[in-house]
Amino acid sequence: MAGGWELLGLLVLAGGAWLWLDGLKARDGGIAAARAACDAEDLQLLDDTVSLASLRPARNDGGRLLLRRVYNFEYSDTGDNRRNGSVVLLGHRVVLLNVGLRAVPAARTLN
Repeated sequence: MAGGWELLGLLVLAGGAWLWLDGLKARDGGIAAARAACDAEDLQLLDDTVSLASLRPARNDGGRLLLRRVYNFEYSDTGDNRRNGSVVLLGHRVVLLNVGLRAVPAARTLN
């Protein structure tokens, strides 16, 4: 039975490594989307990063189970203030980008 526990431990480690690497790729996509939205709206993305606010399973339009990640970021419209924005990814696809009180359609940030 000792071999079974070792295999289980390896599977848990492999799953954790996959989740971590997948999270890095999704985070990079969130940063790119936030940067593109800020550029499109003539805003300044502060700290040039996003932070994970939520992670949960969700289904896409085709019924496939994916990870839904919500990232928060800060931006400035004047250079002297900080405002909050967020970007929602389903898998690695941006589904919603919120810049303050204005929602920027995801398709607009990808062009």
